[in-house]
Amino acid sequence: MLCHRGICTQFRKMSIKAALIDLSGTLHVEDDPTPNAVAALQRLRESGISVKFVTNTTKDSKKSLHERLTKIGFQLDVNEIYSSLSAAAAFVSKEQLNPFYLLSDDARQDFPTEDKSRQLDSVVVGLAPNAFNYEHMNKAFSILLQQKSHKLVAVHQGKYYKRSDGLALGPGCFVKGLEYATGSTATVIGKPNPYFFKSALPEGLTAKQCVMIGDDANDDVAGAMAVGLQGILVKTGKFLPDALAALSTPPTAVVENFAEAVDWLLCKINS
Repeated sequence: MLCHRGICTQFRKMSIKAALIDLSGTLHVEDDPTPNAVAALQRLRESGISVKFVTNTTKDSKKSLHERLTKIGFQLDVNEIYSSLSAAAAFVSKEQLNPFYLLSDDARQDFPTEDKSRQLDSVVVGLAPNAFNYEHMNKAFSILLQQKSHKLVAVHQGKYYKRSDGLALGPGCFVKGLEYATGSTATVIGKPNPYFFKSALPEGLTAKQCVMIGDDANDDVAGAMAVGLQGILVKTGKFLPDALAALSTPPTAVVENFAEAVDWLLCKINS
């Protein structure tokens, strides 16, 4: 087994009550589950640990994510999904912003509608391959230059993400380009921002009672551990050995895939 008696005892005393689980690259890659992930999720639920799905995915709305996951075999409720889009939409509403959106049409559904009677006063950037052209980027540039108070909001600033044909460019370079050109500093909402992890915690639970399972050494694991969660890194999706080696604090565990992460976790709480 992956379990060692001393580690198991220490982990059990932490009383893990919930698992925050990344989606793309961890549970699935596009329309394919990672090895044995569907059955592993069911085992985790049956253990009594509550689950919440936390994702930086900015291309798909919660509704589309739910439909994709159920179609490929996972059992989950749409309300169990907490995305960086959800957190960014809440931020836009709280700040009463009227943004220009660099988002996919699907992701745009999760946000407030544009108030055409008001001036555009901010820019929200997510993963939007069809919107990352000169015309749209220049409009975003112009809005941010109009007033120093105009906000640049990054749903997240990931460098890359995993597709079936390999790693693909994330929205981070476009966020950095707008920062460079305008002198703005982006408000970053998604992982690894502490704001995201703290707002994603299940009600009534502390960070010490939760574990994060993900494929991104920095955004998933280091970000979660920085606010007090345990962190399990899986070697599927966007996992890169160099990113793991660069961490100042090692993950709680490094395993091959989500199914093995569930085995590891159940070993620790049952030993």
